[in-house]
Amino acid sequence: MIITNHFLEQPRRGKTREAQLTPHKRSAVWGMSRKRSATLLILLILCAACHDHTIPPTPYNLQIPKGFPTALNIPADNPMTVEGVELGRMLFHDPHLCGYTGNEPDSLMSCSTCHRRECNYDLGSDNPRFPDGKPRGRTTGKATLHNVMPLMNLVFNHEGYLWNGLISNDNLNQEMRTIEDIVRMAIVADDEMCGSEASAVAAIKADGKYPPLFKRAFGTEEITMERIQKAIAQYVRTLISSNSKFDRYLQGQEQLTPQELHGYVLFTTEEGADCFHCHGSAGSPLFTTNLFYNNGLDAQPADAHDRASVTGDPRDRGAYRAPSLRNVTKSAPYMHDGRFQTLDEVLEFYNSEVQNSPYISPLMHHVNDGGTRLTPNDIADLKAFLETLTEDETTRGE
Repeated sequence: MIITNHFLEQPRRGKTREAQLTPHKRSAVWGMSRKRSATLLILLILCAACHDHTIPPTPYNLQIPKGFPTALNIPADNPMTVEGVELGRMLFHDPHLCGYTGNEPDSLMSCSTCHRRECNYDLGSDNPRFPDGKPRGRTTGKATLHNVMPLMNLVFNHEGYLWNGLISNDNLNQEMRTIEDIVRMAIVADDEMCGSEASAVAAIKADGKYPPLFKRAFGTEEITMERIQKAIAQYVRTLISSNSKFDRYLQGQEQLTPQELHGYVLFTTEEGADCFHCHGSAGSPLFTTNLFYNNGLDAQPADAHDRASVTGDPRDRGAYRAPSLRNVTKSAPYMHDGRFQTLDEVLEFYNSEVQNSPYISPLMHHVNDGGTRLTPNDIADLKAFLETLTEDETTRGE
């Protein structure tokens, strides 16, 4: 109405123009003034609306490699966006995510402390924080229940997460179903970051670069634990391994050596190394079924957090997820308890140290012989093939 009053209160010079007008013309002038006022008012409102307008985030185009599953495990309430993924990448590597706002290195911890890019987003047997290959709580020193698992290709996994599959869509606890839930658990667990939801949010809020990034990803600058979880989960879902030498061989871009080809034959035959039942082959590009097996590690399984602890089925005692063999040469230490530090130790176990028990998987066809009993040359050929499943460093995630 300020504009309207300004229009009506011009200085007078004798008789006003309005007084000189006929009633018909006077009505026309008033109509013009009202229209002009209304138009300007609308323009002001539109300008204010433009000023407050938030640009929606950009949908993320996840590239699915040729031959990979097309069913993706992405919750409906957390669609992937370019801005969300970038925010998640920063949070994943931020050592203040644990809730500590100081700069003492021993008091800092991020997701990437235990999930290192150069180690297939696994712990690594040469981790500077955990030189013995055993992850522990940031402030408690408490050992984790299980060894760290790689984070590659999780977007294709519908069978549950972690070694025992505890985090799954059918878990009765609604806070233990998704990658988002794992993020929160890692932050607050006393054998991991040893933080709290409040301290983690406060630490991220304290960094001035984050509010604009949260606004770009979620519409406002508000920083919450839920948004932190969602952003990191979006980033983790982008970690896809698909460009190994073996992939290029399948696409006709590269040839395997005779040794690697023989190793592949051993990998995919029961009379050979008999690996394919649990880890797939050319027709299963993830190189895991993501299912759970007792592979004969112990004659008397004693871990209270095996698959049986989730299902309640005693037949699942000593059973764990078959991890993907992609980038397996970078994924040490191996097994749910990290008992093997090298791939050579793993191959020797399957060759001659398999333990029989009432719970062993029926797919372990060589258990009565203690293992596959391959020759040293066969073992070397099998290892050569497994090495073809490892990507170059430059192509392993971002």
